[in-house]
Amino acid sequence: MNIIRAIEAETGKAVLGKDLVIRKVLAVIVAGGHILLEDIPGVGKTTLALAFSKAMDLKFNRIQFTPDVVPSDVTGFTVYDKETGEMNYRPGAAMCNILLADEINRTSSKTQSSLLEVMQEGSITVDGRTWKVPDPFVVIATQNPIGTAGTQMLPEAQLDRFMIQISIGYPDHDAEVNILKDRRQTDPLKSIQRIAGVKQIIAMKEAAKNIFVHDRIYEYITVLCRQTREHPMIRLGISPRGALSLASLARSWAFLQGRSYVVPQDIWDVFPDVARHRLILTSRAGVENRTAEDICLELLQQVPYPEVTA
Repeated sequence: MNIIRAIEAETGKAVLGKDLVIRKVLAVIVAGGHILLEDIPGVGKTTLALAFSKAMDLKFNRIQFTPDVVPSDVTGFTVYDKETGEMNYRPGAAMCNILLADEINRTSSKTQSSLLEVMQEGSITVDGRTWKVPDPFVVIATQNPIGTAGTQMLPEAQLDRFMIQISIGYPDHDAEVNILKDRRQTDPLKSIQRIAGVKQIIAMKEAAKNIFVHDRIYEYITVLCRQTREHPMIRLGISPRGALSLASLARSWAFLQGRSYVVPQDIWDVFPDVARHRLILTSRAGVENRTAEDICLELLQQVPYPEVTA
């Protein structure tokens, strides 16, 4: 647990006052998932990704999605080498450990879809040849709120590839004062120390997979997900892939708490983050000003806790 707390502490040097966000992002990394950040510009999304890459000594790439970005910018391309007579692969932005896909909802659907194989399969196929991306591989994608200039809604199939959707949000008063003071002469990113490496991250991922989940917890997850498919305010509920993501993230969340088993509270803690971007609400929900977040909390309160003995 010391290494986990150390990673969180080092990342917290650059992202002040956002301890819960940091822990959730770390939980997704350990679970082998991807993160969708929906937030306004300037709250530290790039800083968060860079801080994690430095604390865990992971290769970091950033790609700014604009309408003129093409799929090969993401996946890479092959070029002919006249000296050897062979086609050589030139890696794209996705050949890294942490890919920051900035403003993903400003680029074309074709370019967005180029991320799907990488996110789901952990590999890139170009001209009939396949290359594996490094392990771990995490996409941290940011999107501007729908309605801001140049944005479009991401398709449901792509949203489902993200394990969670979260927002960093504005810092509180004290944190913002400290940000102003810290940035006056130094860049906090330069002070972040390497805490772990690839081997330690892979070991944490394997340990999280072995966290025990009681059958009643699986039933609890299933009931919650099925309720989203039957709720009168929801047109499209959580898919089986979403249920798998919920179970995987719950194991990772329990691991970060230092437990070898999942408890119902772990599900409660992560369910809204896993569910909100997967729920497509009805027009009636819009008329009544209901949000996906509201409905997630409503379901958590309606579905009783399972009785589980450790």
